[in-house]
Amino acid sequence: MAKVAVRLAAVLAGVLSVLGAGAERLPENARPEHYALRLTPDLAKATFAGEERIDLVLAEPAKTVTVNALEIAFERVEAEAGGKKLPAKVTLDAEKETATFSFVEALPAGKVVLRIRYTGILNDKLRGFYLSKTKRRNYAVTQFESTDARRAFPSFDEPAKKATYDVTLVVAKGDTAISNTNIVADVPVGDGSRHAITFARTPKMSTYLLAFLVGDFECLKGESDGVPVRVCATPDQVQYGKFALEATEYALHYYDTYFGIKYPMPKLDMIALPDFEAGAMENFGAITYRETDLLLDDSHASVDARNQVAQVVTHEMAHQWFGDMVTMQWWDNVWLNEGFATWMEAKPVEAWKPEWKVTEEVTGGAQSTLNYDAGKFTRPIRAKAESREEIEEMFDSISYGKAGAVLDMVEHYLGEEVFRQGVHNYLAAHMYGNATAEDFWGAQTRTSGKPVDRIMESFVARPGVPILHIGPVVNGKVTVEQERFFLNEKNRSGAAQHWTVPVCFKTVGGAKCEVVTEAKQEIAVPQAPFVFANAGGRGTTGASMGRRNMASCWRMWRRT
Repeated sequence: MAKVAVRLAAVLAGVLSVLGAGAERLPENARPEHYALRLTPDLAKATFAGEERIDLVLAEPAKTVTVNALEIAFERVEAEAGGKKLPAKVTLDAEKETATFSFVEALPAGKVVLRIRYTGILNDKLRGFYLSKTKRRNYAVTQFESTDARRAFPSFDEPAKKATYDVTLVVAKGDTAISNTNIVADVPVGDGSRHAITFARTPKMSTYLLAFLVGDFECLKGESDGVPVRVCATPDQVQYGKFALEATEYALHYYDTYFGIKYPMPKLDMIALPDFEAGAMENFGAITYRETDLLLDDSHASVDARNQVAQVVTHEMAHQWFGDMVTMQWWDNVWLNEGFATWMEAKPVEAWKPEWKVTEEVTGGAQSTLNYDAGKFTRPIRAKAESREEIEEMFDSISYGKAGAVLDMVEHYLGEEVFRQGVHNYLAAHMYGNATAEDFWGAQTRTSGKPVDRIMESFVARPGVPILHIGPVVNGKVTVEQERFFLNEKNRSGAAQHWTVPVCFKTVGGAKCEVVTEAKQEIAVPQAPFVFANAGGRGTTGASMGRRNMASCWRMWRRT
């Protein structure tokens, strides 16, 4: 997801604050397998009615089932299990954002069906199922990442609790609807003033990746590798989607080739929304955008404007494989999703528009992430994320920019093809499932035979980055000393830190890498008239040879 810039300052300013909210994890006894949703929004009244079926499995008999729910009023809840239908008493916990269904007798272990009727509001918070407005009319749209699917339907709203979805939207006669998959039925309802649009069943996916959008959207149509592609917007804006459609068509083929796994959904829609908090959101098969991050006047737009749209598009499309098809187990590893997409976004754009010299932009970068990480109040890439507030704090420049730079460093160390094969192996092993950071760097370690696990763990588990001081060459070796880099040396306190760092020397004959594991270590250097200790500027470090200059490869956090 692309987050707004205004959140960055607030997040980093409070990143070490002590939060009052408690843990919000659901009990592990119940696991969903399938949801069937039928939603009827009333755009004039800003409300909606919902009918829901949840097919779940209980590991053990239970008299209660707890789900996530927020801003929802329950009308009826009933369970079907063991040949019986049992009504439920509903207890709400607003602080934990849960609803507990209690039954007069225990539900048996095994398959259980919950049937739920409820109502909700199309809120003004730009999250959940909310009201989006233009001067002309209202729209009903969604934004569920990280923990807001629960505002639209009672659910097991955690990324590891994947399930399949059947979605039907009952909308006004003149409106259409968009969801993650293609439309399979469209039939009149009642007196014909409304119609019910039903979408194909989704693959297994996390709640936060579901999307449904209602209004008079119009679309430009295209195709790539046999997949229907559309760019959709309000009728007065849709003509500005031509460039984004071209970028989408190119990137889909590029990613099919790079990942070695075909795009996993039956279609791909890119939808520009009038009111949208994030820059963009990678909903599986139905990516939503701010209008300014998807639409432009192709006849007058600058190269910078085109580059911005292209890289936001390629960022979100990278998530379709890395994040949507394979999803992090929990939010403490959201950095792997966002760091990967931040690192990946430039590759298809560089291949499509080499004259823009995107690789130079990435390598040169800006110093924003480094400046934050070299300050007093930073955090490790992977940090505690239990409450809603702690989860939201994960969407900052550390998860995007620093994590992306670490991946760039590892790819440079391994080589592009070895790294690409490691990515493929990771995705293939966890397709439509969940995975951890250890799963990712374990796949890279096994593929390459190099200590990627130790390198990545050292950069992920501790804050800051090292600066390396490299001594003169003596008998073909140099002494490397590392310490944490600070913008202000007054912030230095406590025990010294060191990392497991690949040091790649550039010479006239190419690059050769050694791994430094100690605070002070002697390593061999290539025999050459000269060497440069940060080949390509792609080490997530600073390097000095005889003096303290800073040569970093930090990537600007572009997600604004």
